[in-house]
Amino acid sequence: MVLWIILICYILVMVGIGVCCAKKSNNVNDFVLGGRSVGAWFTAFAFGTSYFSAVIFIGYAGQFGWKYGVASTWIGIGNAIIGSLIAWLLLGKRTRIMTKHLDCSTMPEFFEKRYNSKSLKTVSAAIVFIFLIPYTASVYNGLSRLFEQAFHIDYSVCIIAMAVLTAVYVILGGYKATAINDFIQGLIMLAGIAMVVILIIDSKGGLTNALDAIGSIPDENGNLNSYNSVFGPNKADLLGVVILTSLGTWGLPQMATKFYAIKDDSAIKRGTVISTIFAFVVAGGSYFMGGFGRLFVNAEDITINGKISYDEIVPTMLNETLPEVLIGIVVVLVLSASMSTLSSLVLTSSSTLTIDMIKPFTKGKMDEKKQVLVMRILIAIFLIISVVIALNKNTYITTLMSISWGALAGSFIAPYLYGLFSKKITKPAVWVSFASGVGITVIHMFIFTFGGRGGTFLGFSLASPINAGAFAMIFGLIIVPIVSLFTKQKDSDKELTEKIFTECFEK
Repeated sequence: MVLWIILICYILVMVGIGVCCAKKSNNVNDFVLGGRSVGAWFTAFAFGTSYFSAVIFIGYAGQFGWKYGVASTWIGIGNAIIGSLIAWLLLGKRTRIMTKHLDCSTMPEFFEKRYNSKSLKTVSAAIVFIFLIPYTASVYNGLSRLFEQAFHIDYSVCIIAMAVLTAVYVILGGYKATAINDFIQGLIMLAGIAMVVILIIDSKGGLTNALDAIGSIPDENGNLNSYNSVFGPNKADLLGVVILTSLGTWGLPQMATKFYAIKDDSAIKRGTVISTIFAFVVAGGSYFMGGFGRLFVNAEDITINGKISYDEIVPTMLNETLPEVLIGIVVVLVLSASMSTLSSLVLTSSSTLTIDMIKPFTKGKMDEKKQVLVMRILIAIFLIISVVIALNKNTYITTLMSISWGALAGSFIAPYLYGLFSKKITKPAVWVSFASGVGITVIHMFIFTFGGRGGTFLGFSLASPINAGAFAMIFGLIIVPIVSLFTKQKDSDKELTEKIFTECFEK
């Protein structure tokens, strides 16, 4: 009864905010970007809550805590420094200025207007829509596993219920409803993560005793003190996770658009600090907690059909440690994290498809109200497709997320980053980035994920979709300036680029 009361109160607040914001979201700018007037706190929390969801708290914390022990905390530190602090310092101000000048609402629109190419907009919009779906499915997957254990509700029912709740407040209120909800959800996440970490460690006799206990468990090679060491038993694969989950935010459309919507330069400065602290607490705390998973779970208990179900580790830890009332709070914590990420994903996908793919074919016949209506319909369609994928319970959360992040960030990070700072990036280089990001991800998926091949290279697991995603990002950052060096810009493209940079940054 306590769990249900907490949950129902939370749902009523979320839906209420959506209803209140509905009247303020009648045009595209308000629905997608909140009128570009969102302050530092709301934007920072929107960035952080879109970044961290049940994928992190349930999937990644469980799997990488199991594999690397307390060294998995480095992933959270990387998320805070690279994925939040440096991302805001490097991208925040220039993104806000250039996207406002170009009147962009989506990342594909940025590619079109920055590189003077409608084809780039269409193809990038297709990439966004296709590869955001597995990420959304991974969020549902993680969220539903915890609900299944806490409420003893069927996994499929949990997924469908979460989709309906997300649809209600995003369809009604758009970005403003999402931003306000993100702020409330972020506060819940900060308090909840801190509380859970303290209770988990305390249940094992304090930090010193917990570290000694996890160090006494031998790793796969029979070595002791691996799971409480600074860098864990596998440094190479740990680095791959840090790169994917930290550098990836620089090229993900649902993260970049947070900078489109922020109010002014002073809000960016404050938002940088807030977002970084948020990431340290939420990501650092989640991975640190996951590092003690072996103290609560035996491999035999979570092995299903010969495979370890990593996604069961954190829910089992919580069930064994927390009293019922606190489990209710944690359920709301994970629901908060997931709802905020889901709302960002579906809003990004629907706005991209409407503005960048459907609207151009109407030849000016789609007014503001029709665009918002189409976005609302597409939100529902996008959620339905994601639910169908998530109903396959046997797919690892980390696999789904890695495929999504690898393709999206691998395709977009280089043309987006270099496009903000350099006048010399050419259209052929952007096409190469798109092809390599999607190509590396899809080829790896068929050879290793579906093909079942393995092996290592320089200590990195070749079968890991995480390492493949990290490689796709780094490859894009290297190949784009090289291709730009050997290809030429048209005179019209040069003139447009000079005009953009002069009006945005040099005046």
